[in-house]
Amino acid sequence: MSITEVEQQQLLIGGEWSGAGSGATFDRLDPYTGEVSTTAAAASRDDARAAADAAAAAFGEWSATPPAARRELLQKAAMLMLERAPDIAHAVTAETGGTFGWGMFNCSLAAGMLSEAAAQTTAVTGEVIPSDVPGLTAMAIRQPSGVVVGIAPWNAPVILATRAMATPLACGNTVVFKASEVCPRTHG
Repeated sequence: MSITEVEQQQLLIGGEWSGAGSGATFDRLDPYTGEVSTTAAAASRDDARAAADAAAAAFGEWSATPPAARRELLQKAAMLMLERAPDIAHAVTAETGGTFGWGMFNCSLAAGMLSEAAAQTTAVTGEVIPSDVPGLTAMAIRQPSGVVVGIAPWNAPVILATRAMATPLACGNTVVFKASEVCPRTHG
């Protein structure tokens, strides 16, 4: 299903698409036509808690995923971003009033950010640091932290959403992303 065929933008929680627990929705109007461009699930605190709980539950497995596997998934995401760029750019236009070209630029830059994050999966290393204890060496080891919250505004929606998620995922963290109410389909 293309982005332009979405009847209602749902929430993605724990790998499953669903409406808000309360059933609440809101409409986003096209700034040029005044017509409804998107109807989206209106998440509640309970929905946000469910998303955080799902991300926490997924953290153990995702943080243990080898860097090469994370890299492969992020590279696939970059290719999908480019493949779906026209549909995403149309959503950017309908929701934010940005031009189609601006939406395509967002997708192109975001795909590059995903590719760069993919390359960073093997760049997370430890380092030897000075020790105050004579004859001892200390080592810092970087490891995933847990659930990261990403929030992005509407003005460069694809770029800023990707920036909020790509690097944390590359480093083995899970992400709860809060989409802008101005562009829920673009962020969805």
